[in-house]
Amino acid sequence: MISEKLIRKMLELELEGTENYLVSVLVRSGNRIHVFIDNDNDVSVDDCIRLSRGIEGKLDRDTEDFELVVSSAGLDQPFVLPRQYQKYVSRRIEIELNDGKKIKAILTAVDDEQITIKKLIKKGKSKKFEEGPEQQLPLSEIKETRPGIHFG
Repeated sequence: MISEKLIRKMLELELEGTENYLVSVLVRSGNRIHVFIDNDNDVSVDDCIRLSRGIEGKLDRDTEDFELVVSSAGLDQPFVLPRQYQKYVSRRIEIELNDGKKIKAILTAVDDEQITIKKLIKKGKSKKFEEGPEQQLPLSEIKETRPGIHFG
């Protein structure tokens, strides 16, 4: 089986000198490899194709067959790295705290220790929200954060 450590080393070399960074690598049974990348702006399809081809060129299918999928970290996936927060400053996020409490908010700032948010408070029975005052949340109190999906 192809090791995650081997794939990570290859990815580090391939990503060096680009704006992209590795979010996660999953190697499942049957050598199904799934790579998630991100950057501080947007990951393009070309970025994923280049990385996929770079890794495929370093692996030998005759020795060990594999399936490789390279994708950007999607809207449905939680943040894995603190760096991912930066991309969402001034945007909606959905937070689940360690105690299970869920918060919808606008991310206003981020550093290595904490994020600053404005909670979105529901206005009466309508579907509209208003922004509350800014508050800081230590990253250590956050179980999971995802991009907030908003229609309208």
